[in-house]
Amino acid sequence: MDRVETLCKKLQEQLSQKASVDQLLLTVQMLQSELMHAKANRQSTGEEQAVSVHIPVNYEKTVTEEIKPEEKIVMALQVDEAELEAELEEIKRNAKTREQISSQNKPTLLFDPVEDIPTLAHQESYKEKQKRELHESIAVNQAASLNDKLKQANLELSDALQEVPVKDLKKAIGINDRFLYIKELFRGDEVMYERSIKTINSFSIYPEAEYWIKRELKLKLAWDEMTPAVKQFDQLIRRRFL
Repeated sequence: MDRVETLCKKLQEQLSQKASVDQLLLTVQMLQSELMHAKANRQSTGEEQAVSVHIPVNYEKTVTEEIKPEEKIVMALQVDEAELEAELEEIKRNAKTREQISSQNKPTLLFDPVEDIPTLAHQESYKEKQKRELHESIAVNQAASLNDKLKQANLELSDALQEVPVKDLKKAIGINDRFLYIKELFRGDEVMYERSIKTINSFSIYPEAEYWIKRELKLKLAWDEMTPAVKQFDQLIRRRFL
């Protein structure tokens, strides 16, 4: 019964220290285990054992020798208390281990067994959703394929137009390209643009026109041959002499 007294004192200390519920529960579980063990021993021996609880009282200096055995019990209880702390820590570790194993082995549910029970309506809704997603995917793929075909057709048309000869630069340049060239290449000078187009038209071969453009336009106007406008203008000039 010494263990029972020790656990009772431990429980009182935890209550006075406002220990957590988990700590109190562990101590109570150990106390219950000790009581069940004591009860089993008593039933097997057929003897009644009394539980003695010692309450500290202030005595005079002259005490009888009968109190000496109680002092020995107090010393034994201190050793049991250390063992008790070790057992509590062991129980905590075992509880954490069981909790981790239980969480790892817990099966993954595809739906809530109470709230998300799949019914016939759910199954039909799922089928409709699959059909809708399939149709949307087919529509997106068809649209992408059509856009790719149109883009390829435009590129082929553009490449074909770049190879078509041009007899008159003035007629071949559209209104939008005319404004682009005047703004980007001829610094907004429309007279310079008209005079340059007339001069290029008068050449009979491409090397003559290329030499004049490089000397009179690209160098003097500081054209950047990597800009789209310059590349487009050069391509147009090449078509003039095909």
